[in-house]
Amino acid sequence: MSFWPLLSEQIALHTHQPFTLQSKSAISGGCINRAYKISNGSNDYFIKCNGTQFGDMFEVEALSLNELAGSNSIKVPRPICYGSIGDQAYLVLEYLTLTGRANPIVQGQQLAAMHRVGASQFGWQKNNAIGSTPQCNLPTTSWTSFWREQRLIPQFRLALRNGYQLDAVEQLIGCFDSLFDSYHPQASMLHGDLWGGNAAALADGTPVIFDPAFYYGDREADIAMTQLFGGFEAEFYAAYNEAWPLHTGHEVRRTFYNLYHIINHLNLFGRGYLTQANSMAEQVLAEIR
Repeated sequence: MSFWPLLSEQIALHTHQPFTLQSKSAISGGCINRAYKISNGSNDYFIKCNGTQFGDMFEVEALSLNELAGSNSIKVPRPICYGSIGDQAYLVLEYLTLTGRANPIVQGQQLAAMHRVGASQFGWQKNNAIGSTPQCNLPTTSWTSFWREQRLIPQFRLALRNGYQLDAVEQLIGCFDSLFDSYHPQASMLHGDLWGGNAAALADGTPVIFDPAFYYGDREADIAMTQLFGGFEAEFYAAYNEAWPLHTGHEVRRTFYNLYHIINHLNLFGRGYLTQANSMAEQVLAEIR
């Protein structure tokens, strides 16, 4: 039996409803996986497929979405099942029709509520990926140690292996602790990759987030990411700050946190991000010297 009939059996098994595939259409936009919408005429599902080496990634994504859903704060696509059939790994999610404009006030309030969900340590029980770059989440009680050892240093070392010179980043790695002299973040539930491409809305304006790089960390890291590629609406930030005001100094820390993502883009997409990465590191260094 081929992949799609066997996948239909798995969907039926996990939903406790018969499922016979009637239609399948490819969905564009992903840069790592193949994606499809499938339907039996009454129920639709979103499918991600890749080689079996991506099976662990799909498992972690499903666990991440379940954690986010468990916060009862902001909507995410519900995982149905995941696994491998033959040489293909798959992840089945509920299909959401994302045709609306997110209500920015609700979006800000809901994200603040999600960030209110905390943990005793920074990190998470599972490692995952930011894009296709491995991301370690070993739990630790020190936020500065977590960000240095599990975020900046791995990206910096990967950049060096890729042939990029990041002198300002190297300097910053050794001295950024002063950014946290009067600010001691709690471990908040984070999406982890919250740029505009991973946020959308249902037709009625209900905000939706997806494709997480989940962990528990400083909520400012999520807010910073929303501002990296165009930013969310002004009403979103106003609503978030009304629900849970950001601390003094968050503007400098925004550049500091987004440096991680720019170095990751450097490692994923090439030299076009090199000048920006060094410039951002120099900006933060100028603030803490």
